[in-house]
Amino acid sequence: MTKKKYPGLFDVAERTAKLTQMGDPLVGLNERIDWEAFRQDLGLVHEKERKSNAGAKPIDVVLMFKVLVLQTLHNLSDDRIEYQIRDRLSFMRFLGLQLEDRVPDAKTVWHFREKLKNKGLVTKLFARFHEQLAAQGYIAKSGQMIDATFVEVPRQRNTREENDQIKNDETPADWQQPENKAKLRQKDVDARWTKKNDEKHYGYKNHINADQDTKLIQNYVVTDAAVHDSQAVDFLIDDKMQEDGSKRDVYADSAYRSQEREAQLAAVGIPSQICEKGARNCPLTEQQKKANRAKSKVRARVEHIFGAQAQMGGHIVRTIGSLRAWVKIGMMNLVYNMVRLGQLHKRDRRNVPAVA
Repeated sequence: MTKKKYPGLFDVAERTAKLTQMGDPLVGLNERIDWEAFRQDLGLVHEKERKSNAGAKPIDVVLMFKVLVLQTLHNLSDDRIEYQIRDRLSFMRFLGLQLEDRVPDAKTVWHFREKLKNKGLVTKLFARFHEQLAAQGYIAKSGQMIDATFVEVPRQRNTREENDQIKNDETPADWQQPENKAKLRQKDVDARWTKKNDEKHYGYKNHINADQDTKLIQNYVVTDAAVHDSQAVDFLIDDKMQEDGSKRDVYADSAYRSQEREAQLAAVGIPSQICEKGARNCPLTEQQKKANRAKSKVRARVEHIFGAQAQMGGHIVRTIGSLRAWVKIGMMNLVYNMVRLGQLHKRDRRNVPAVA
């Protein structure tokens, strides 16, 4: 007869210690990031006073924010993040939870994200993390790479007439009928169709400005997919200085180039490294092609960012409406920066000369 084995007092500690030894990446996130620095901004989700002390107390806002970080990092739905927190010791440890502690359920996660949306807090949290980056020496000091990527949403099966009405910012009359309330809630009237290189896309765009050296996202804008890349440039470009005291060069592909754009950049002293484009009767010279190749070698580094986000499942979001898309895409950009910080720490440690 097999002797029954009972759990020991230190079994969980031994298991988590082994996870650390095997390289749990969440340990590094907790070590590098000051989560308490977000508390003041996150506290705004509960700024409305409770009418009474009855009922369960809200779950700590910093813990809830870390839940969203986990959810974004692993591309999990609200139901799956609840399950994984309950199932995985590494998730519990990251959140500071014990086996007996209350775990936020899927509905709580959804409500917390909605509050971030309603308060417009994700952009504030993104900026707050940049304060931590600056404190650790990661300030944008090199060229600014501008680009955009599509973020798809579930495709709508609308009629051509309904799509025409949506484009004109009108809601089809049939959707407004009382019996169709549920249908209307599932219709994304903010997302748009567009076509690029014979491929159709439906949803939104994530426009970013990333630093050439660190590949950290400095700024971002979310638009519907039909907005041309160049229309977001004014919201992205900054006039921070490079290490030599000059303003940071702008790197972008030829879709961003125009005479007006070049004049605007020159007027504020920002060097343009935007690729030139030829015309039907005025093809690029060999010198221009060579210059474009040199610019593209720098600009192409931004694709590494989009590739990393694709591994996080960041090129599709299952939300309804532009405001929710802003939250999901903003969290994706923020979490990318958090992960990138760890990569920069490793890079810089390798580059430190050995002490004799």
